[in-house]
Amino acid sequence: MTTEIIKQTMREKNRKLPIANRKSEQGMSLLAILAVMSIFAMSLLAVAPTVYIEVQREKELEQIRRGEEVAKAIEQYVLFYQGRKLPNSLDDLLEGLPQGTKKRMILRPSAAVDPLSEDGKWRLVKPTSQAFIGFGKRVQVYNNGLLPSSSSRIFDQFALPLVNIINTKSESDTEEADETEIDDVTDNTPFIGVASQSKSKSIIAYYGIENHSKWIYTPLFRGAGTSAVNPRSQDTRFPQSNTQVQDK
Repeated sequence: MTTEIIKQTMREKNRKLPIANRKSEQGMSLLAILAVMSIFAMSLLAVAPTVYIEVQREKELEQIRRGEEVAKAIEQYVLFYQGRKLPNSLDDLLEGLPQGTKKRMILRPSAAVDPLSEDGKWRLVKPTSQAFIGFGKRVQVYNNGLLPSSSSRIFDQFALPLVNIINTKSESDTEEADETEIDDVTDNTPFIGVASQSKSKSIIAYYGIENHSKWIYTPLFRGAGTSAVNPRSQDTRFPQSNTQVQDK
């Protein structure tokens, strides 16, 4: 009788062992999956900043390309009207310029959208605004103290009134004005340039400027040689594209 009991107990233990082994294996598999998931999550966290920087850099480069197109369109518009008027909205540029019985297109619709602004609208920068004065000062500092001329003397009427202001405005004055520089609107005002509504710090340095809202795309300050704005400045050669871009 005792022997039968012992045999029965052994059979029950043997039946339970595979179940226990299976549970142990399942536990180990779960731990392995959790470990792999943890490593994967850590890898994503490590890569995320690099991905963000690259995506943001591409958006900034795209904005610069579009901003340069707008600046070129403003230049064509002002030259066509011999400086008698500035565009009042981007629609003026999108409509094109009269050419016989047709219109000559000077701006693509895609360039009229700012990829860095939430609503896609550019700020329209007036020639007497604090933002424009601040940009002129920064261009002058970036160009070793020399303010480049414009591509045509037609633009001097917009640039010359700024000379005394820019030349007497110290770097500290420019810094103090930063908080009040964003004084431009997005429609229905005569403008000489456009800028972003985004106030974020940039990945790229544009003319040494590292803030989206301070990048102004304008046909002014693009000439070469002696400047009508600063007659003593020699050989102030800024590329016509105005794309003075630096990676930080």
